[in-house]
Amino acid sequence: MRHEILYSPAFACARVLLDPGQSIRCDGGAMVSMSTTITLESKMEGGIGKALGRMFSGETFFQSILTATHGAGEVLLAPSVFGDIIPIQLQGNGYLVTSGGYLASDTSLTAQTKGSWKAFGAGEGMFLTHLYGTGDLLVASLGAVHGVELGPGQTYVVDTGHVVAFHDQMDYNVRPVSQGLWKSIRSGEGFVCEFAGPGTVYLQTRSPQQFAAWLAPILPGRS
Repeated sequence: MRHEILYSPAFACARVLLDPGQSIRCDGGAMVSMSTTITLESKMEGGIGKALGRMFSGETFFQSILTATHGAGEVLLAPSVFGDIIPIQLQGNGYLVTSGGYLASDTSLTAQTKGSWKAFGAGEGMFLTHLYGTGDLLVASLGAVHGVELGPGQTYVVDTGHVVAFHDQMDYNVRPVSQGLWKSIRSGEGFVCEFAGPGTVYLQTRSPQQFAAWLAPILPGRS
């Protein structure tokens, strides 16, 4: 997938260049614009069961397949929130993406919805999106993206609302940030994810939950 990331990190947009006959998969509604040589087809990938799983993991019910059916062309893709987009190149390995993080990928990658009690405990919903194989993955964030590479046995702590994606072979646990639940609540942090290497974890500089809590008081009330 030939691509470039435009307007990063606040209002990122991905420009993807497709050769004749080449296709990409993206989240429904991610397409901003495209060449007239590109054909868009919405599919309920994997049947209704997997489509429902995608909804629970923060993706849309239908996914879009964009194909350069009439010659080479370009596609502009953007997430629903303002923030950054990063490419992750998979070479036979896999990544787990948290709710709302998946933007697009090569059709060569396999995408599955994976249930996780750990993710549920982390406030990320019951499901994660598991992508694996060989190809490029585009992940979106709220705010900028920061990657942390961990060596074997190295650990790192990330606030649950800031986790975007991480290597599927990494071990992680959800725990209170401080000893005792009440101390964690008073700290304003609550629960965190502790990751163990080797692998890379990507985090976002803004939390969707914290942003929603900040926004709620200033929204006009419903009549």
